[in-house]
Amino acid sequence: MCCSNSIARDKATMGEPEAFDISVVKGMKFFDPHVHMTSRTTDDYQAMADAGVVALVEPAFWLGQPRTGIDSFRDYYSSLVGWERFRSSQFGIKHYCTIGLNSREANNERLAEQVMEILPLFIYKEGVVGIGEIGFDDQTAAEEKYYRLQLELAKESGLPVQVHTPHRDKKKGTQRSMDIALEHGLSPEQIIIDHNNEETVKEVLERGFYAAFTIYPFTKMGNERMVDIVKQYGSSKIMVNSAADWGISDPLAVPKTAALMKLKGISNEDIELVTYRNAINAFAQSGQIDEADFAGSVSIDQSGKFEGNTILRGGQQPRTDKSSIIIS
Repeated sequence: MCCSNSIARDKATMGEPEAFDISVVKGMKFFDPHVHMTSRTTDDYQAMADAGVVALVEPAFWLGQPRTGIDSFRDYYSSLVGWERFRSSQFGIKHYCTIGLNSREANNERLAEQVMEILPLFIYKEGVVGIGEIGFDDQTAAEEKYYRLQLELAKESGLPVQVHTPHRDKKKGTQRSMDIALEHGLSPEQIIIDHNNEETVKEVLERGFYAAFTIYPFTKMGNERMVDIVKQYGSSKIMVNSAADWGISDPLAVPKTAALMKLKGISNEDIELVTYRNAINAFAQSGQIDEADFAGSVSIDQSGKFEGNTILRGGQQPRTDKSSIIIS
């Protein structure tokens, strides 16, 4: 007994999060508005579906290694509107994406010019709900140049913009991102400012932009801090996402945050806004989102094929047992 109590005290001292049961939000629906499913496995899709995720937005992003040719961008964008959209459907999750030149690779201007030429070939495709994720990384002149060019593309297409705010000097980069968007005549309603934290949220909301928060282990924003932000600022124009990229990340960050909010006394109405409704409102400005596509029951046929390929391997049969330790 003494040992167990000692371990519990040690965990509390080290800041290890208290365990909780995600089943407290069983039956709720979630929309993850920023999740890089290209980096995830089919098991992640299954776990997300079991936890109540019914729709998501996958932004185009940096894959961890610089791309060296335009065809690699072309193939990547094609996968977002093709194979990944199909793969998501095989687990009953509606897949949308945003298309853009990410800030990190905007610094390769020779290649960036070529990317700008092909973006119009993809942004009007079915399922594309915005230009993104774009913005600043090191806050260079090249990053600003291509951010501005893509804002103009958003104006021409009438699409919302998903803005990546920098990891370094975040407050300055966030302010500059908003200033430039307004200079180009975009409405704050069209802009989702992502990766916010405590030092940026107040100004983002006061200026009328959407404020998105990435719930990310050990960095960006933990869900206990997220609870405090919702208690302080309310639920209007705030949304949470998982990112779930190739780093240490959690594709269940949205339902887990919803569960923690519920346990901390936040109302179901506010939880729904932050983890579902606000994301729909923001990206529905694209004209591509119909909530009826994912609000009800979804028919799944895992034997379906995309260009001759299926998610099943080696004679596998479609999975019909939907039980999960995530939600019992």
